[in-house]
Amino acid sequence: MALSTGIHHVAVVTRDLDLFLSFYGGVFDAPLMFDILEGGLRHAAVDLGAGSALHAFQIDGNQHATGLPVMFDRGHLDHLAIGVADPERLERARRRLVDAGASDGTVHDFGSVLSVPFRDPDGFEGEVALWRDAPTRTLAERTVVPAAQELLEPNG
Repeated sequence: MALSTGIHHVAVVTRDLDLFLSFYGGVFDAPLMFDILEGGLRHAAVDLGAGSALHAFQIDGNQHATGLPVMFDRGHLDHLAIGVADPERLERARRRLVDAGASDGTVHDFGSVLSVPFRDPDGFEGEVALWRDAPTRTLAERTVVPAAQELLEPNG
């Protein structure tokens, strides 16, 4: 049994904390945990569920506030995957991300994981992911489909 209970929080830097909170709150129904101004530093956290949170810091002029586009060339933290419990929630998140202009709605089927990639308002790469009981596929073996409907069947 693992010592930890999972990810507690991930700290990120944002250009616009209000936009960040609106995006994650709106797409993921992530309630605001706190919003604090300490001197010139404003930071806030949103609850992603299951004891995990995003803790965002708005630091004016910070060079790291804009996400980098190239996978594995983004720095120490490459991307964030937000888990969902079932196919219906994956589809709901996918629709909301498309509506927010953050995703084209494609679904990557890695067998054991279904993934919907997105970019948040800062350009940070993320994905919504669902674990499944299926053999894992490699990056080269994955299937990429523009609509999630076919994949919402068990082990689709």
